[in-house]
Amino acid sequence: MNSASGKRDLIVLVADKNMEAVINGLLSRHASLGIRTVTSDIRRHPEKDCGCRTGGIEFLSAFANQYEHALLMFDFEGCGVEAKTAQEIENEMEEALGNYWGDRGSVVVIDPELDIWVWSESPHVDRVLGWADRTPNLRNWIVSQGYMLPDQEKPIRPKEALEKALYVAKKPRSSAIYQSLAERVSLARCSNRAFIKLKETLKKWFQDP
Repeated sequence: MNSASGKRDLIVLVADKNMEAVINGLLSRHASLGIRTVTSDIRRHPEKDCGCRTGGIEFLSAFANQYEHALLMFDFEGCGVEAKTAQEIENEMEEALGNYWGDRGSVVVIDPELDIWVWSESPHVDRVLGWADRTPNLRNWIVSQGYMLPDQEKPIRPKEALEKALYVAKKPRSSAIYQSLAERVSLARCSNRAFIKLKETLKKWFQDP
């Protein structure tokens, strides 16, 4: 809590439990992010990605006097808009959020979906997904199955690739997987635009002095 204002630091509205797990995992790594310890509350929208897009601004508007900052995060795929890019949606929604929060709010739209953040060359990914010591390794297997070309950094359909990898490894899909990866994988490894924006936003707001 900000002792000067009496407000908690951050409220986050996300589309689902997996995003909640990722945010929890990331905020636990304040040293890696270069930020101070943050007091936060995370809420999930019952209508998931589409609900975040259509109702997220209104939801967060009610908390502008209770928190220092607000973050709205959801997937581009499933949000109900195909004629605009993820960044265009972000820009429009941040402008709308600014009517209530000024420069204290931010919107992160992940293109195409959260699962894109899973795919890193970190060895932690193989371990968390149940692929430690398997041959071929996870990345080569993903390529062999046609989910990714050899020169690509991420699968074209990241969610489907993740679900198939977990199925083959006989590992149930759960939010704990996302939190475990967020707690372990190097934050410098992911070059996804939305992930970089999230890191930079948190550092701007909560940079450790």
